[in-house]
Amino acid sequence: MQLSSPLHTSGKALRRDGRGAGPSLTPRRKELPAYLSKWGLLDKGFAYDVVAVFGSQSTGKSTLLNRLFGTTFDVMDEAKRQQTTKGIWMCPSAYSSALVMDVEGTDGRERGEDQDFERKSALFSLASTEVLIVNLWEHQIGLYQGANMGLLKTVFEVNLSLFGGSDASKAKSKDKTLILFVIRDHVGATPLSNLTATLTADMEKIWASLSKPPHLADTRLTDYFDLSFAALPHKILLPEKFEEAVVDLRKRFTDRTRPDYVFQPAYHKRIPADGVGFYMEGIWDQVVANKDLDLPTQQELLAQFRCDEIAATVSEVFAASSKAVRKPVEAGTIVEGLGGLIREWLKTATANFDVAASRYHSGVYQRKRQALVDNLHASVSPLFLGQLKNAHKAAAAGFIADVTQALKTPSYDFAEVVTRATKDARERFLETAKEVTIEGADWEYEHELSLLDDDLKVIADKSRADETKKLVNNAERAVKRQLLEPVELALSKPSTTMWDNVLTTYRDVNGAAEKAYLSKAKSYNCTDEENAVALHTLRTRSWLVLRKKLEEQTADATVLLTLRENFEERFRYDDNGVPRVWKPEDDLEGAFKKARDETLALLPLFATIKPKDDELLPVVPEPDAAEAEHDSAAFDPDTALVLVTPTRLNSLESRFKREADAAFVEAKRSMVSSVSQIPYWMYGLLVVLGWNEAMAVLFNPLYFAMLVILIATAYIILQLGLAGPLLQVSKTVAYEVKRIGTDKLREAFAEPPASQRVLTEPVAVNNGTLADEARRRGDPLAAEKFEEK
Repeated sequence: MQLSSPLHTSGKALRRDGRGAGPSLTPRRKELPAYLSKWGLLDKGFAYDVVAVFGSQSTGKSTLLNRLFGTTFDVMDEAKRQQTTKGIWMCPSAYSSALVMDVEGTDGRERGEDQDFERKSALFSLASTEVLIVNLWEHQIGLYQGANMGLLKTVFEVNLSLFGGSDASKAKSKDKTLILFVIRDHVGATPLSNLTATLTADMEKIWASLSKPPHLADTRLTDYFDLSFAALPHKILLPEKFEEAVVDLRKRFTDRTRPDYVFQPAYHKRIPADGVGFYMEGIWDQVVANKDLDLPTQQELLAQFRCDEIAATVSEVFAASSKAVRKPVEAGTIVEGLGGLIREWLKTATANFDVAASRYHSGVYQRKRQALVDNLHASVSPLFLGQLKNAHKAAAAGFIADVTQALKTPSYDFAEVVTRATKDARERFLETAKEVTIEGADWEYEHELSLLDDDLKVIADKSRADETKKLVNNAERAVKRQLLEPVELALSKPSTTMWDNVLTTYRDVNGAAEKAYLSKAKSYNCTDEENAVALHTLRTRSWLVLRKKLEEQTADATVLLTLRENFEERFRYDDNGVPRVWKPEDDLEGAFKKARDETLALLPLFATIKPKDDELLPVVPEPDAAEAEHDSAAFDPDTALVLVTPTRLNSLESRFKREADAAFVEAKRSMVSSVSQIPYWMYGLLVVLGWNEAMAVLFNPLYFAMLVILIATAYIILQLGLAGPLLQVSKTVAYEVKRIGTDKLREAFAEPPASQRVLTEPVAVNNGTLADEARRRGDPLAAEKFEEK
């Protein structure tokens, strides 16, 4: 192992090359501390971390490290596609106290079949670091060799044999290593959860297939390693998203507050910084001296080569067979009998492989056959997932159609409708999912089924929410219909019990509406929380209905009209409801003052909702943000029960008094005097002056008879109560006579027409003199005047 500076930045990196033993161990131990001192890490004690990258050649490992840690490792020239990193290089992180190792890529053409250094470097990285970054492309997931699963298996086995301890007391490692899979070029077609599940399952299978020492036979993968995952978008196609994902991934190495922080204390090797050189040299010596990392035999190599060739040919034929159904599945169509087609293709592929590869090394053949089956399953797993997604969409669409159709019927049980539609949708999905599931593949449709159940629940909840809104709207209309008329009637006849009547009606109507909603909501399987929200909405709307109606009834014009009607009822009518005819002896001022004061006493009742029974006071509901903004006064505890402000009360009182005063003046003018006030001396004068006429009437039989008839007639009229009607008739006749006389006078004094006006001029006419013309018109006075002239 040699120590040297990096290719581009002098004095910044440490190289560990596997070509030859190199210089003696002592100089190497002294050189690494010198670099640590130069980097300022030698005196850090335990406050440092070690991370390495592992993966196939030319997959962008050095680029990833440079972006994550600010290192200066050489990157590949994409125009040449050749090996860049040779051996193992070390560089400090620019963002934290971390040592970063860039390991030579695996499966490089420069080393060819020489996999000895690949295995040694991988084992060294796994044993000496806290976090091992496994860099791989998305399309490599599910592959055995492409994802370096074979190399990891060998490294795990040797790691257990070298560092697993020698007895049962050391069976469980005290120090664990985090393996962080960084999935490159993740396009999102396959969810990250599915990719992580595949990688986790592959790692578990590798661990289960290891040849463990007897005292480690019962150990699990989690006893030695923790698995973590991250995905990065395509660096070329999505550069901005790639950089954002890299920055977020970098925080996992620097931000200790994050729950996914990678440098956890459990992974630290607990080696002081000044002893790192000796520690790593000891690990490298053990790795180099181990014989289990030697190359396989020539027979196995031949079997691997031929089996790989046969598997590649079979895979090509298999891919061509499945190509015809990929487009329909990707387009969202459910391909009928897809599972049968996949089984037929798998049967043909494995049969062809068995015929050509079964004659080679049995162990290699069995491993390659299993790898082939796994690869074929992985290649058609997108068809399986696509068929499940299409079945999911079809089942959800059918569920929506069934529920919508059922809700159009006049009477339905919502819970029964949803249960029946859910059952039908699940059966349709399961029929397709079971048909496309292949035996032996690690495919499962339970996850997609659970997603379907979640979607069906969301759709059902939305439909139930819509139906619940309809229930609330119907209840609101019922409240409005039953509440408005009683409220209007109560406020049109104000009294001290007015608010008790209004609030009692409000409480009864609102309670009936809530009971009606709850009885209907039982068939919807609404939760208590949903019922609470719906009832709160109903109470809010009911309160707004009441408040709006009260505001209408307490508007200025409405209140004045109500007060005027109450005043007129008290002032213009007596206690029996008979209209009053005011007489001079009546106490008009007292009646007016009493009616006005009693009416004004009603005005404060409109100001505030204040019943006599405090238990009837309504509880103002808490409004939503939109409702509170729309009508904040209706929900503010200080103003919710206030309908008329003191300023408006004063204004209404002044306006009412003016209208009452006008009514008083009108009554004063219409007062009828039934008795004339005549001076007493007039009676004596009438007797003296009218004595002769009275005697003439009394002693004249004709006059006396007429007097008796008039007195008898007047008596009969009074007894029959006809005085009023006769008086009214007389007044009407007098009015008509007056009107006709007025019209005649106006016609007489009006300006005569031109045909008549010419006769008044002092000129002669053809028919005679003006006097003759005047006589002809029936005007002798005018004729005399003309004759005098």
